[in-house]
Amino acid sequence: DLARWIGIDSNVPLVRLMPNTPALVGEGAAGMYADAAVSAEQRKQTEYVVSNIAKEYTWVDSESGIDAVTAISGSGPAYFFLIIEAMEKAGVQMGLPADAAKRLAAQTALGAAKMVLTSDDDVPTLRKKVTSPNGTTHAAIEQMIASSVPEGITAGVQACQARCQSLSREFGKL
Repeated sequence: DLARWIGIDSNVPLVRLMPNTPALVGEGAAGMYADAAVSAEQRKQTEYVVSNIAKEYTWVDSESGIDAVTAISGSGPAYFFLIIEAMEKAGVQMGLPADAAKRLAAQTALGAAKMVLTSDDDVPTLRKKVTSPNGTTHAAIEQMIASSVPEGITAGVQACQARCQSLSREFGKL
């Protein structure tokens, strides 16, 4: 645990925070873990500070829960950068200027994320609303499923969590 890693008494209030890089532009997400010494007031103060860098944040019940936060939102921006990068590359191959392809892909990601955060529909319903049967989006989604894109993303997220756990064990030996 973090208290042991940094060599402090376990009775010292300690909050472990995992923000992500979109915090640099006011669009962050974060997960937090508080040890048993953290009071309700200290949690409230932590939330106040974190709310200035993260639009979405959550508390996890165990320090190992930070590994899941890291796998989803800490490393998550890189996953979306990879998707945007692939969409930009495809757009260029189809004849769009690189800057236009990048901006269209990025704005599409931003708009889709905003819909997820503001809609009463769940994510599968939102996807289905865009996917007309036998239409263009349907063709794309079917190809992505056939190429195991969802499974690849899940496997990547799980690999991130496993690496977090491995690093925790390594630091625990210090």
